[in-house]
Amino acid sequence: MQIYLAPMEGVVDHHMRQTMGSLQSDIDGSHVGIDACVTEFIRITDHTLPRRVFVQSCPELIQNRHGLPVRVQLLGSNPQALASNARKAAQLGAPAVDLNFGCPAKTVNKNRGGACLLNETHLISDIVVAVREAVPTDTPVTVKIRLGYEERNSYLANARAIEQAGANELIVHARSKADGYQPPAYWHCIGEIKKELSIPVIANGEIWSVEDYLACREQSGCEDVMLGRGLLAKPDLAHAIKAHVQGRDFQYMPWTAIAEHILQFFLRTCETYPAKYTGNRLKQWLYYLQKNYPEAKQLFDDIKRSRDKNYIENRIHQDICNQNQRHLY
Repeated sequence: MQIYLAPMEGVVDHHMRQTMGSLQSDIDGSHVGIDACVTEFIRITDHTLPRRVFVQSCPELIQNRHGLPVRVQLLGSNPQALASNARKAAQLGAPAVDLNFGCPAKTVNKNRGGACLLNETHLISDIVVAVREAVPTDTPVTVKIRLGYEERNSYLANARAIEQAGANELIVHARSKADGYQPPAYWHCIGEIKKELSIPVIANGEIWSVEDYLACREQSGCEDVMLGRGLLAKPDLAHAIKAHVQGRDFQYMPWTAIAEHILQFFLRTCETYPAKYTGNRLKQWLYYLQKNYPEAKQLFDDIKRSRDKNYIENRIHQDICNQNQRHLY
């Protein structure tokens, strides 16, 4: 089975990918949790972007510190421009090119990108054909869709067109654009797609636990999944799922271990983002972590109004020290 880290725009940047990659190796050296990542989308209009744009979105093209394959995701509606940029990404070393037809953001859709194209099956097909022809045959072209735009009614037609156009894999978020991220996820619709297609189908949406994974697998027929918010809320969820499937015992990481990764993540983001944004990425992550860890909620409450690097760093150190002291007694 394969488990992917979802490309959450504005959340899963290269710092988060590096953190998640290090978490996978730290948990168990003999079992891999996440198998691959996807970049935040690169917006394509009508021209080929310079190398620096690809490297900024995907520094792993130059140096991959976590070792996980990172697919470069493109978003747009111009087949020729998407094809030329896909070719550029492949030339730069992208292990795969992913096409985004699932983003529900209003600004993106208003500019004819993401989920709004789910109403234009022929255009989706033209894009996939153009990209498939533009990149080497050994570079996979993968596609991500939702079940539809305003209604959940276009997924079968779009899925068939995507396969016929030459895509190597299809990731399906089990909701429409109108559904947003509100539960439930309609996993059974992915099951309908899987029965129709011969290429791999990856299920995505509302998988927060091993129990959710099992329900998704039963309804969709998919062993392979893409995890987003659920993995941010429980960083070793991919390991837990694989352990269950393989019949292995598994124990979730204690807060102390996660706090160590939180600290390193925070320090790396401070080196990249302007001081006025200090702590923003960490606060985003804590928002998800607090779903499973009360310590994350307390940390979030303590730092949510601060942009002081030293204060935030010391507060995380305090958490680590307090937890370690408890384990001594």
